[in-house]
Amino acid sequence: MTAPVIVWLRRDLRLADQPALAAAVASGAPVVPVYVLDDETPRHRRMGEASRWWLHHSLARLDADLRARGSRLILRRGKSDAVLAALAAETGAREVYAMHHVEPWWRNAERALSRSLTLHLHHGLYLAPPGSVLTGGGTPFKIYTPFWRALSERMPPPPLAAPSRIPAPESWPVSEKLEDWLLLPTRPDWAAGFREEWTPGEAGALDRLETFADRAAQYAAKRNLPSEEGTSRLSPHLHFGEISPAQVWHGAAGAGGSVSTFLSELAWRDYAANVVHQCPDYGARSYKAEFDGLPWREGDEAEADLRAWQQGRTGYPIVDAGMGELWATGWMHNRVRMIAASFLIKHLLIDWRRGEQWFWDTLVDADYAQNAVNWQWSAGSGMDANMFVRIMAPLTQSPKFDAAGYIRRWVPELAGLGDGEVHDPGLLRPKSYPAKRVDHAAARARALAAHAAMKGATSEV
Repeated sequence: MTAPVIVWLRRDLRLADQPALAAAVASGAPVVPVYVLDDETPRHRRMGEASRWWLHHSLARLDADLRARGSRLILRRGKSDAVLAALAAETGAREVYAMHHVEPWWRNAERALSRSLTLHLHHGLYLAPPGSVLTGGGTPFKIYTPFWRALSERMPPPPLAAPSRIPAPESWPVSEKLEDWLLLPTRPDWAAGFREEWTPGEAGALDRLETFADRAAQYAAKRNLPSEEGTSRLSPHLHFGEISPAQVWHGAAGAGGSVSTFLSELAWRDYAANVVHQCPDYGARSYKAEFDGLPWREGDEAEADLRAWQQGRTGYPIVDAGMGELWATGWMHNRVRMIAASFLIKHLLIDWRRGEQWFWDTLVDADYAQNAVNWQWSAGSGMDANMFVRIMAPLTQSPKFDAAGYIRRWVPELAGLGDGEVHDPGLLRPKSYPAKRVDHAAARARALAAHAAMKGATSEV
Protein backbone atom coordinates (compact mmCIF):
# COMPACT_ATOMS: atom_id res chain seq x y z
CA MET A 1 0.00 0.00 0.00
CA THR A 2 1.16 3.55 -0.71
CA ALA A 3 2.97 5.11 2.23
CA PRO A 4 0.72 7.59 4.06
CA VAL A 5 1.39 11.28 4.41
CA ILE A 6 0.98 13.27 7.61
CA VAL A 7 -1.02 16.48 7.93
CA TRP A 8 0.38 18.43 10.90
CA LEU A 9 -2.30 20.65 12.40
CA ARG A 10 -1.71 23.61 14.71
CA ARG A 11 -3.70 26.87 14.35
CA ASP A 12 -5.51 25.58 11.25
CA LEU A 13 -8.26 23.40 12.68
CA ARG A 14 -10.64 23.27 9.72
CA LEU A 15 -11.38 21.22 6.61
CA ALA A 16 -12.52 23.95 4.19
CA ASP A 17 -9.95 26.29 2.67
CA GLN A 18 -7.19 24.23 4.27
CA PRO A 19 -4.45 24.15 1.61
CA ALA A 20 -2.21 21.67 3.47
CA LEU A 21 -5.04 19.16 3.82
CA ALA A 22 -6.14 19.73 0.21
CA ALA A 23 -2.60 19.10 -1.07
CA ALA A 24 -2.26 15.96 1.04
CA VAL A 25 -5.54 14.58 -0.33
CA ALA A 26 -4.50 15.52 -3.87
CA SER A 27 -1.29 13.49 -3.46
CA GLY A 28 -3.39 10.32 -3.64
CA ALA A 29 -1.73 8.87 -0.54
CA PRO A 30 -3.53 7.86 2.64
CA VAL A 31 -3.69 10.84 5.02
CA VAL A 32 -2.94 10.83 8.75
CA PRO A 33 -4.12 14.11 10.36
CA VAL A 34 -2.32 14.77 13.65
CA TYR A 35 -2.40 17.43 16.34
CA VAL A 36 0.56 17.61 18.70
CA LEU A 37 0.03 19.28 22.07
CA ASP A 38 3.48 20.81 22.31
CA ASP A 39 4.35 22.74 25.46
CA GLU A 40 8.09 22.20 25.00
CA THR A 41 8.75 24.07 21.77
CA PRO A 42 6.98 27.33 22.84
CA ARG A 43 8.47 27.08 26.38
CA HIS A 44 7.29 30.24 28.18
CA ARG A 45 4.76 30.78 25.35
CA ARG A 46 2.88 27.67 26.39
CA MET A 47 -0.79 28.07 25.49
CA GLY A 48 -2.81 29.89 28.15
CA GLU A 49 -5.64 28.36 30.15
CA ALA A 50 -8.47 30.09 28.26
CA SER A 51 -7.00 28.96 24.93
CA ARG A 52 -6.76 25.39 26.25
CA TRP A 53 -10.48 25.40 26.97
CA TRP A 54 -11.14 26.44 23.39
CA LEU A 55 -8.63 23.93 22.01
CA HIS A 56 -10.36 20.99 23.71
CA HIS A 57 -13.69 21.74 22.07
CA SER A 58 -12.16 22.63 18.71
CA LEU A 59 -10.25 19.35 18.53
CA ALA A 60 -13.33 17.34 19.50
CA ARG A 61 -15.31 19.03 16.74
CA LEU A 62 -12.54 18.55 14.18
CA ASP A 63 -12.28 14.84 14.96
CA ALA A 64 -16.04 14.46 14.41
CA ASP A 65 -15.80 16.33 11.09
CA LEU A 66 -12.89 14.14 9.97
CA ARG A 67 -14.72 10.94 10.89
CA ALA A 68 -17.67 12.03 8.76
CA ARG A 69 -15.24 11.95 5.82
CA GLY A 70 -13.69 8.57 6.58
CA SER A 71 -10.75 9.90 8.56
CA ARG A 72 -9.91 10.74 12.18
CA LEU A 73 -7.64 12.97 14.25
CA ILE A 74 -4.56 11.46 15.86
CA LEU A 75 -3.53 13.17 19.10
CA ARG A 76 0.02 13.09 20.41
CA ARG A 77 1.84 15.09 23.05
CA GLY A 78 5.46 16.24 23.18
CA LYS A 79 8.05 18.16 21.17
CA SER A 80 6.57 18.51 17.68
CA ASP A 81 9.55 17.58 15.52
CA ALA A 82 10.39 14.53 17.66
CA VAL A 83 6.76 13.39 17.90
CA LEU A 84 6.19 13.72 14.16
CA ALA A 85 9.44 11.93 13.32
CA ALA A 86 8.38 9.06 15.60
CA LEU A 87 4.91 8.98 14.02
CA ALA A 88 6.48 8.88 10.56
CA ALA A 89 8.60 5.91 11.61
CA GLU A 90 5.51 4.12 12.93
CA THR A 91 3.44 4.67 9.80
CA GLY A 92 6.11 4.63 7.07
CA ALA A 93 5.31 8.24 6.17
CA ARG A 94 8.10 10.31 4.64
CA GLU A 95 6.21 13.53 3.91
CA VAL A 96 4.43 16.05 6.12
CA TYR A 97 1.96 18.67 4.90
CA ALA A 98 1.40 21.72 7.10
CA MET A 99 0.42 25.37 7.11
CA HIS A 100 3.20 27.92 7.56
CA HIS A 101 3.01 29.68 10.94
CA VAL A 102 4.60 33.02 11.81
CA GLU A 103 5.26 32.47 15.53
CA PRO A 104 9.02 32.13 16.11
CA TRP A 105 8.73 28.82 17.96
CA TRP A 106 6.73 27.26 15.12
CA ARG A 107 9.22 28.52 12.56
CA ASN A 108 11.94 26.83 14.62
CA ALA A 109 9.91 23.61 14.74
CA GLU A 110 9.38 23.70 10.97
CA ARG A 111 13.12 24.01 10.39
CA ALA A 112 13.84 21.17 12.80
CA LEU A 113 11.26 18.88 11.20
CA SER A 114 12.49 19.59 7.67
CA ARG A 115 15.85 18.11 8.61
CA SER A 116 14.34 14.63 9.03
CA LEU A 117 11.26 14.60 6.77
CA THR A 118 10.05 16.23 3.58
CA LEU A 119 7.95 19.15 4.77
CA HIS A 120 5.45 20.80 2.41
CA LEU A 121 4.43 24.17 3.83
CA HIS A 122 1.37 26.03 2.57
CA HIS A 123 0.06 29.52 3.27
CA GLY A 124 -3.50 30.32 4.23
CA LEU A 125 -3.56 31.62 7.79
CA TYR A 126 -3.54 35.22 6.50
CA LEU A 127 -4.90 37.14 3.54
CA ALA A 128 -1.39 37.15 2.04
CA PRO A 129 1.74 35.22 3.02
CA PRO A 130 3.66 37.03 5.78
CA GLY A 131 6.60 38.89 4.30
CA SER A 132 5.09 39.03 0.82
CA VAL A 133 3.50 42.51 0.96
CA LEU A 134 6.41 44.84 0.29
CA THR A 135 7.07 48.51 -0.40
CA GLY A 136 8.03 49.74 -3.85
CA GLY A 137 11.62 49.37 -2.75
CA GLY A 138 11.10 45.72 -1.90
CA THR A 139 11.28 46.11 1.89
CA PRO A 140 8.68 45.16 4.52
CA PHE A 141 6.20 47.83 5.56
CA LYS A 142 6.59 49.43 8.98
CA ILE A 143 3.41 51.54 8.96
CA TYR A 144 -0.05 50.01 8.83
CA THR A 145 -1.87 52.40 6.48
CA PRO A 146 0.38 51.92 3.42
CA PHE A 147 0.54 48.20 4.25
CA TRP A 148 -3.26 48.05 4.10
CA ARG A 149 -3.36 49.97 0.83
CA ALA A 150 -0.94 47.50 -0.74
CA LEU A 151 -2.69 44.45 0.72
CA SER A 152 -6.16 45.63 -0.35
CA GLU A 153 -5.04 45.45 -3.97
CA ARG A 154 -4.53 41.70 -3.56
CA MET A 155 -7.96 40.13 -3.30
CA PRO A 156 -7.62 36.71 -1.64
CA PRO A 157 -8.50 33.81 -3.96
CA PRO A 158 -11.84 32.05 -3.55
CA PRO A 159 -11.80 29.60 -0.63
CA LEU A 160 -11.17 25.91 -1.28
CA ALA A 161 -14.01 23.49 -0.62
CA ALA A 162 -13.61 20.87 2.09
CA PRO A 163 -12.74 17.40 0.76
CA SER A 164 -15.73 15.07 0.56
CA ARG A 165 -13.58 12.05 1.47
CA ILE A 166 -10.13 11.77 2.99
CA PRO A 167 -8.22 8.57 2.17
CA ALA A 168 -7.40 6.58 5.28
CA PRO A 169 -4.34 4.44 6.01
CA GLU A 170 -4.67 0.65 6.15
CA SER A 171 -4.30 0.83 9.94
CA TRP A 172 -4.44 3.84 12.23
CA PRO A 173 -1.62 4.72 14.63
CA VAL A 174 -2.48 4.94 18.31
CA SER A 175 -3.99 8.24 19.44
CA GLU A 176 -3.97 9.72 22.91
CA LYS A 177 -7.33 10.55 24.48
CA LEU A 178 -8.36 14.18 24.46
CA GLU A 179 -9.80 14.01 27.98
CA ASP A 180 -6.43 12.81 29.30
CA TRP A 181 -4.90 16.15 28.32
CA LEU A 182 -6.92 17.90 31.06
CA LEU A 183 -7.47 21.02 28.98
CA LEU A 184 -10.77 21.83 30.71
CA PRO A 185 -11.00 23.48 34.14
CA THR A 186 -12.47 21.39 36.94
CA ARG A 187 -11.70 22.75 40.40
CA PRO A 188 -13.04 25.32 40.06
CA ASP A 189 -14.89 25.13 36.75
CA TRP A 190 -14.56 28.76 35.69
CA ALA A 191 -15.77 28.19 32.11
CA ALA A 192 -19.56 28.47 32.52
CA GLY A 193 -19.54 31.85 30.77
CA PHE A 194 -17.33 30.46 28.03
CA ARG A 195 -19.82 27.70 27.28
CA GLU A 196 -22.64 30.21 27.17
CA GLU A 197 -20.81 32.58 24.83
CA TRP A 198 -18.91 30.36 22.40
CA THR A 199 -19.30 27.39 20.05
CA PRO A 200 -15.76 26.38 19.07
CA GLY A 201 -15.23 24.53 15.81
CA GLU A 202 -15.63 25.08 12.09
CA ALA A 203 -19.44 24.99 12.13
CA GLY A 204 -19.53 27.54 14.95
CA ALA A 205 -17.19 29.81 13.00
CA LEU A 206 -19.33 29.68 9.87
CA ASP A 207 -22.46 30.40 11.92
CA ARG A 208 -20.71 33.39 13.50
CA LEU A 209 -19.71 34.72 10.06
CA GLU A 210 -23.24 34.30 8.71
CA THR A 211 -24.67 36.20 11.67
CA PHE A 212 -22.16 39.00 11.33
CA ALA A 213 -22.55 39.33 7.55
CA ASP A 214 -26.14 40.49 8.08
CA ARG A 215 -24.91 43.54 10.03
CA ALA A 216 -21.44 44.09 8.58
CA ALA A 217 -22.68 47.17 6.69
CA GLN A 218 -23.07 48.99 10.04
CA TYR A 219 -19.64 48.00 11.33
CA ALA A 220 -18.08 51.49 11.39
CA ALA A 221 -21.01 52.96 13.33
CA LYS A 222 -21.18 50.21 15.97
CA ARG A 223 -17.75 48.64 16.34
CA ASN A 224 -16.67 51.06 19.11
CA LEU A 225 -19.84 50.68 21.19
CA PRO A 226 -19.33 47.92 23.76
CA SER A 227 -23.03 47.87 24.69
CA GLU A 228 -23.91 46.97 21.08
CA GLU A 229 -23.36 43.79 19.06
CA GLY A 230 -21.24 45.65 16.54
CA THR A 231 -18.15 43.46 16.18
CA SER A 232 -17.85 40.09 14.47
CA ARG A 233 -16.53 38.07 17.45
CA LEU A 234 -14.68 35.95 14.92
CA SER A 235 -11.27 36.49 16.51
CA PRO A 236 -10.98 33.16 18.39
CA HIS A 237 -12.24 31.24 15.37
CA LEU A 238 -9.65 32.99 13.20
CA HIS A 239 -6.90 32.42 15.74
CA PHE A 240 -7.51 28.67 15.87
CA GLY A 241 -7.95 28.52 12.10
CA GLU A 242 -11.51 27.20 12.26
CA ILE A 243 -12.25 29.65 9.48
CA SER A 244 -9.81 31.24 7.05
CA PRO A 245 -9.43 35.00 6.57
CA ALA A 246 -10.26 34.44 2.90
CA GLN A 247 -13.58 32.87 3.91
CA VAL A 248 -14.30 35.84 6.14
CA TRP A 249 -13.31 38.32 3.43
CA HIS A 250 -15.50 36.73 0.77
CA GLY A 251 -18.33 36.14 3.24
CA ALA A 252 -18.52 39.78 4.33
CA ALA A 253 -17.14 41.85 1.44
CA GLY A 254 -20.48 42.16 -0.35
CA ALA A 255 -22.35 43.58 2.64
CA GLY A 256 -21.96 47.18 1.46
CA GLY A 257 -22.14 50.14 3.80
CA SER A 258 -19.00 50.40 5.92
CA VAL A 259 -17.84 46.82 5.44
CA SER A 260 -14.54 48.18 4.09
CA THR A 261 -13.77 49.32 7.65
CA PHE A 262 -14.21 45.75 8.82
CA LEU A 263 -11.98 44.42 6.04
CA SER A 264 -9.27 46.85 7.08
CA GLU A 265 -9.55 45.49 10.63
CA LEU A 266 -9.28 41.96 9.27
CA ALA A 267 -6.09 43.10 7.55
CA TRP A 268 -4.68 44.16 10.94
CA ARG A 269 -4.07 40.43 11.54
CA ASP A 270 -1.85 40.45 8.47
CA TYR A 271 -0.08 43.58 9.61
CA ALA A 272 0.65 42.02 13.02
CA ALA A 273 2.03 38.92 11.29
CA ASN A 274 4.12 41.20 9.07
CA VAL A 275 5.60 42.84 12.19
CA VAL A 276 6.41 39.54 13.91
CA HIS A 277 7.85 38.17 10.67
CA GLN A 278 10.36 41.04 10.88
CA CYS A 279 10.79 41.02 14.68
CA PRO A 280 10.21 37.53 16.13
CA ASP A 281 10.80 38.72 19.71
CA TYR A 282 8.17 41.48 19.48
CA GLY A 283 6.21 39.99 22.37
CA ALA A 284 9.13 40.36 24.76
CA ARG A 285 11.12 43.40 23.62
CA SER A 286 10.06 46.99 22.98
CA TYR A 287 10.61 47.84 19.34
CA LYS A 288 11.77 51.33 20.28
CA ALA A 289 14.86 50.71 22.39
CA GLU A 290 14.39 53.97 24.31
CA PHE A 291 11.50 52.36 26.16
CA ASP A 292 14.00 50.11 27.93
CA GLY A 293 14.73 53.21 29.99
CA LEU A 294 11.15 54.05 30.96
CA PRO A 295 10.90 53.87 34.77
CA TRP A 296 8.05 51.38 35.12
CA ARG A 297 6.67 51.00 38.64
CA GLU A 298 7.72 47.90 40.57
CA GLY A 299 7.37 46.66 44.13
CA ASP A 300 4.50 45.74 46.43
CA GLU A 301 2.30 48.74 45.63
CA ALA A 302 2.61 48.21 41.88
CA GLU A 303 1.87 44.49 42.31
CA ALA A 304 -1.26 45.35 44.30
CA ASP A 305 -2.35 47.71 41.51
CA LEU A 306 -1.70 44.99 38.93
CA ARG A 307 -3.90 42.54 40.87
CA ALA A 308 -6.65 45.15 41.14
CA TRP A 309 -6.52 45.64 37.38
CA GLN A 310 -6.58 41.89 36.73
CA GLN A 311 -9.56 41.43 39.06
CA GLY A 312 -11.54 44.40 37.73
CA ARG A 313 -11.23 46.37 40.99
CA THR A 314 -9.59 49.61 39.85
CA GLY A 315 -12.58 51.83 40.70
CA TYR A 316 -12.87 52.93 37.06
CA PRO A 317 -16.11 51.31 35.80
CA ILE A 318 -15.25 50.96 32.11
CA VAL A 319 -11.90 49.33 32.93
CA ASP A 320 -13.44 47.01 35.50
CA ALA A 321 -16.26 46.06 33.13
CA GLY A 322 -13.73 45.03 30.52
CA MET A 323 -11.78 42.92 32.96
CA GLY A 324 -15.03 41.36 34.18
CA GLU A 325 -16.04 40.45 30.65
CA LEU A 326 -12.59 38.96 30.05
CA TRP A 327 -12.76 36.79 33.17
CA ALA A 328 -16.30 35.59 32.45
CA THR A 329 -16.07 34.96 28.70
CA GLY A 330 -12.39 34.89 27.71
CA TRP A 331 -12.94 37.86 25.41
CA MET A 332 -13.07 41.65 25.64
CA HIS A 333 -14.54 44.27 23.34
CA ASN A 334 -11.80 45.88 21.23
CA ARG A 335 -12.46 49.48 22.30
CA VAL A 336 -12.38 48.40 25.94
CA ARG A 337 -9.16 46.45 25.34
CA MET A 338 -7.53 49.72 24.33
CA ILE A 339 -8.89 51.54 27.38
CA ALA A 340 -7.84 48.75 29.77
CA ALA A 341 -4.37 48.49 28.23
CA SER A 342 -3.83 52.24 28.34
CA PHE A 343 -4.94 52.30 31.97
CA LEU A 344 -2.43 49.64 33.02
CA ILE A 345 0.43 51.23 31.12
CA LYS A 346 -0.18 54.91 31.76
CA HIS A 347 -2.44 55.26 34.80
CA LEU A 348 -0.70 52.52 36.76
CA LEU A 349 2.67 52.85 34.98
CA ILE A 350 3.11 49.08 34.80
CA ASP A 351 5.21 47.49 32.06
CA TRP A 352 3.14 46.59 28.99
CA ARG A 353 4.58 43.06 29.08
CA ARG A 354 2.71 42.33 32.32
CA GLY A 355 -0.58 43.10 30.59
CA GLU A 356 0.40 41.16 27.48
CA GLN A 357 1.13 38.12 29.65
CA TRP A 358 -2.25 38.40 31.40
CA PHE A 359 -4.11 38.60 28.10
CA TRP A 360 -2.07 35.66 26.80
CA ASP A 361 -3.41 33.49 29.61
CA THR A 362 -7.01 34.74 29.77
CA LEU A 363 -8.06 35.44 26.16
CA VAL A 364 -9.58 32.71 24.01
CA ASP A 365 -8.20 34.61 21.00
CA ALA A 366 -4.71 35.01 22.51
CA ASP A 367 -2.64 35.46 19.36
CA TYR A 368 1.10 36.09 19.71
CA ALA A 369 1.39 38.59 16.87
CA GLN A 370 -1.78 40.57 17.52
CA ASN A 371 -1.41 40.57 21.28
CA ALA A 372 2.16 41.88 21.09
CA VAL A 373 1.43 44.45 18.39
CA ASN A 374 -1.66 45.74 20.20
CA TRP A 375 0.11 46.11 23.54
CA GLN A 376 3.10 47.87 21.97
CA TRP A 377 0.68 50.13 20.10
CA SER A 378 -0.89 51.14 23.43
CA ALA A 379 2.52 51.62 25.07
CA GLY A 380 3.87 53.76 22.25
CA SER A 381 6.88 51.45 22.03
CA GLY A 382 5.87 49.70 18.81
CA MET A 383 6.78 49.87 15.16
CA ASP A 384 3.62 51.84 14.32
CA ALA A 385 2.14 52.93 17.63
CA ASN A 386 0.07 55.45 19.51
CA MET A 387 2.15 58.16 21.18
CA PHE A 388 2.81 57.45 24.86
CA VAL A 389 1.78 61.01 25.75
CA ARG A 390 -1.71 60.41 24.32
CA ILE A 391 -3.35 59.09 27.49
CA MET A 392 -6.88 57.74 27.27
CA ALA A 393 -9.20 59.20 29.92
CA PRO A 394 -11.49 56.31 31.00
CA LEU A 395 -14.13 58.63 32.44
CA THR A 396 -14.37 60.38 29.08
CA GLN A 397 -14.13 57.29 26.89
CA SER A 398 -16.96 55.55 28.75
CA PRO A 399 -19.82 57.98 27.98
CA LYS A 400 -18.32 58.85 24.59
CA PHE A 401 -18.84 55.27 23.47
CA ASP A 402 -22.14 54.78 25.31
CA ALA A 403 -20.84 52.03 27.62
CA ALA A 404 -23.53 52.34 30.31
CA GLY A 405 -25.26 49.06 29.48
CA TYR A 406 -21.93 47.30 29.20
CA ILE A 407 -20.85 48.50 32.65
CA ARG A 408 -24.12 47.50 34.26
CA ARG A 409 -23.72 43.98 32.83
CA TRP A 410 -20.12 43.38 33.88
CA VAL A 411 -19.90 45.41 37.10
CA PRO A 412 -22.95 44.15 39.00
CA GLU A 413 -22.38 46.54 41.93
CA LEU A 414 -23.25 49.40 39.56
CA ALA A 415 -26.26 47.76 37.88
CA GLY A 416 -28.72 50.05 39.65
CA LEU A 417 -27.11 53.32 38.56
CA GLY A 418 -28.48 55.45 35.72
CA ASP A 419 -26.65 56.48 32.57
CA GLY A 420 -25.50 59.71 34.17
CA GLU A 421 -23.79 58.08 37.16
CA VAL A 422 -22.65 54.65 36.05
CA HIS A 423 -19.55 55.93 34.24
CA ASP A 424 -18.25 57.68 37.39
CA PRO A 425 -20.40 56.98 40.46
CA GLY A 426 -18.95 59.74 42.65
CA LEU A 427 -20.97 60.03 45.85
CA LEU A 428 -23.29 57.26 44.62
CA ARG A 429 -20.45 54.73 44.63
CA PRO A 430 -21.71 51.61 46.49
CA LYS A 431 -19.67 50.46 49.47
CA SER A 432 -19.06 47.15 47.71
CA TYR A 433 -17.36 48.89 44.78
CA PRO A 434 -13.75 50.02 45.32
CA ALA A 435 -12.51 53.59 45.31
CA LYS A 436 -10.29 54.65 42.43
CA ARG A 437 -6.80 53.16 42.68
CA VAL A 438 -5.36 56.40 41.37
CA ASP A 439 -6.59 59.89 40.53
CA HIS A 440 -6.69 60.49 36.77
CA ALA A 441 -4.88 63.85 36.86
CA ALA A 442 -2.18 62.54 39.20
CA ALA A 443 -1.73 59.40 37.10
CA ARG A 444 -1.44 61.45 33.93
CA ALA A 445 1.17 63.71 35.49
CA ARG A 446 3.15 60.71 36.73
CA ALA A 447 3.09 59.05 33.30
CA LEU A 448 4.21 62.22 31.53
CA ALA A 449 7.04 62.66 34.04
CA ALA A 450 8.17 59.08 33.47
CA HIS A 451 8.13 59.64 29.71
CA ALA A 452 10.10 62.88 30.10
CA ALA A 453 12.66 61.07 32.26
CA MET A 454 12.99 58.38 29.59
CA LYS A 455 13.49 61.00 26.88
CA GLY A 456 15.99 62.86 29.04
CA ALA A 457 17.99 59.69 29.68
CA THR A 458 17.94 58.88 25.97
CA SER A 459 19.20 62.35 24.98
CA GLU A 460 22.12 62.04 27.41
CA VAL A 461 23.38 58.80 25.88
